[in-house]
Amino acid sequence: MTEAPVIGVLALQGDVREHLTALAAADAAAREVRRPKELAEVDGLVIPGGESTTISKLAVLFGLMEPLRARVRDGMPVYGTCAGMIMLADKILDPRSGQETVGGIDMIVRRNAFGRQNESFEAAVDVRGVTGDPVEGVFIRAPWVESVGAAAEVLAEHDGHIVAVRQGNALATSFHPELTGDHRVHGLFVDMVRANRAAESL
Repeated sequence: MTEAPVIGVLALQGDVREHLTALAAADAAAREVRRPKELAEVDGLVIPGGESTTISKLAVLFGLMEPLRARVRDGMPVYGTCAGMIMLADKILDPRSGQETVGGIDMIVRRNAFGRQNESFEAAVDVRGVTGDPVEGVFIRAPWVESVGAAAEVLAEHDGHIVAVRQGNALATSFHPELTGDHRVHGLFVDMVRANRAAESL
């Protein structure tokens, strides 16, 4: 399995282009996903940052929510950043009315926990599984993880709060590595996709 894995970016709302660029830099074949047919054709999926309530409602509108849940349940690798982290949480502490999640990670997430847009910041974050220097995390109206279940692994914390989690083939970060030019977190995810594809081919 030497060919590049095909990884989609959920292209309903948010910073789609930046993820496409980061995935390509990490040696994946990146494409936009807006419809169930496109979702069925990818080896893995990134759910980008943006507005989690809007992404949730658009996923329902485009007929993507149930296919997304089914593929995540079946083990498709998925990576969520910021709003994408909220989408992968099994529970949101303070959901907006009608807000749904895909689920997949046994964690409780608090929306906008680090503050409003004008309180955005950057910070060096040590991420387990990423070698070398700390990752420069860009936090924009970022959530944090209040708690995780036994199956979820904490990969990073900032200021005493959980900001990166992995559970099986699901990865989530509070911050935006796609905005920094450092593609190591995307590289970690591409490696997860490659490993899953290899396992499925046995």
